[in-house]
Amino acid sequence: MHQPTPANAHAPSPPPQNNGGRRRWFDLHSWVGLKLCLLMGFICLTGTLAVFAAEIDWLLHAQMRVTPSETRASWGQMVAAAQRAHPDWILEGLAAPHASRFAAAAQMRTPGGPRRFVWVDPYSGRVTGDTHWFNAHRLLRNTHRHLMLPVKYGVPLVAALSIPLLLSLLSSFFIYKRWWRGFFSWPRGDRPRRLWGDLHRLFGVWSLWFVALIALTGGWYLVESLGGKAKSPAEIAVPGDGRRAAPADPRAIDRAVTGLQRSWPEFSVGAVQPSPDGQGLLINGQARAWLVRDRANAAGFDLRDGRLLDRQDGRALNLHQRIAEMADPLHFGSFGGWPVRLLWFLFGAALTTLSFTGVYLYGLRVADALRSARRRNTP
Repeated sequence: MHQPTPANAHAPSPPPQNNGGRRRWFDLHSWVGLKLCLLMGFICLTGTLAVFAAEIDWLLHAQMRVTPSETRASWGQMVAAAQRAHPDWILEGLAAPHASRFAAAAQMRTPGGPRRFVWVDPYSGRVTGDTHWFNAHRLLRNTHRHLMLPVKYGVPLVAALSIPLLLSLLSSFFIYKRWWRGFFSWPRGDRPRRLWGDLHRLFGVWSLWFVALIALTGGWYLVESLGGKAKSPAEIAVPGDGRRAAPADPRAIDRAVTGLQRSWPEFSVGAVQPSPDGQGLLINGQARAWLVRDRANAAGFDLRDGRLLDRQDGRALNLHQRIAEMADPLHFGSFGGWPVRLLWFLFGAALTTLSFTGVYLYGLRVADALRSARRRNTP
C-alpha cells in the first residue's frame, strides 16, 4: 500500500501573545492543519486500512479462506493446479499465502486481457476459485498512493504531503514545551475544548516516532517521483521470448525450488514467476537481508535443463538501493508479521485522529472567540 500516511501533529492551546516565536510556530502548525486536514486525514485513513487490506479481502472472498493442515502442496503442484483450472489463461506469478489460513494467489491474465486472481489451497494443492484483480487491496493501495489519479501526477501530489507533515512535527516541539511530560497526562474532561486538546497532545506525543517515520518515507517517495529513484536490483534474464504461451513444467519448478533452497538455506520463497512460454523461472523471497522487499533476493532458472542462471542477494545492494527497498516495509509495517502490522494500524488510526481533532480544535477556538467578542459587545 507507496505513499505517505500523513496527519497533524500535536497542537496545544494558543501560546501567550507576548511569545512571538512560539506564536509563529503555532500559527504555522494551525495553518497547515486547517488547510490540509481533510486530504491528510483521508490519505492517513486509507493507508491505515491498507495495512490490513489482505485481511479485508479475506473476509470478503470465501475463495481466499483455507483450513490449515499438516501436509503442504509444493510450488509445482500449486502452479499445475492453477494452469489446469484455466488452461487458456497466462500465469504471471504465484505468491505465497499471506498467513496460515490464506490461499496462495496466482495472478493470471485472461484471453481478453484483464487479470484475475486464482486462489490455490497451499495444503491440498486444489484451486478454490478466482476473484477480480481489482480488490480491496488494490482499491486502498491506488487510493492511498495516487488518489486514483494518473500515477505521474498522483504520486508526487500525495508524497508532497510529507513536507507539511514534517513541518507539523517540528513545530509541535516549539509549541508544546516540555512535551515529554505529556506521555502520561490523562485528558481532562471538564469541557470539550480541553478534553480534545488533551487527547490531541496525548496522541501526538505517543506518535512522534511514527509521524517522523511516515514523513521520512513519504519524503523518499517524493524524491523517487521527481527523478531520484534508485536503480532497480539487477534483473535476472530468464529464457523465453514471450511470443507464445505454454504451461510451465511443475516438476521442473519443484526441482528448481529444491535446488535453490539446498544451495541457499536461508532463502524463503515468496513467489515464483514462470515465463509465459514456460521455459524460464524467476524466484524471489526473503533471506538474510533485513527490511527489503522480496524482489531484492532472487534467482533465475532455465526450466529446460534446470540450470541456475543467476542469483541476487539483498545484502549486495548499494546504499541508494537499500533505502529504496526499505521504504515500503517501514511505511506499511510489513516486515514483522501481524504484531508489527497491528502496531502500525493503531498508530495510523492515531494519526487519522490527529488530523481531524486538529481542525475540530481550531473550530472550537474560533467559536470561543466569537462568543467572547459577543459578550464584550453586549451592553
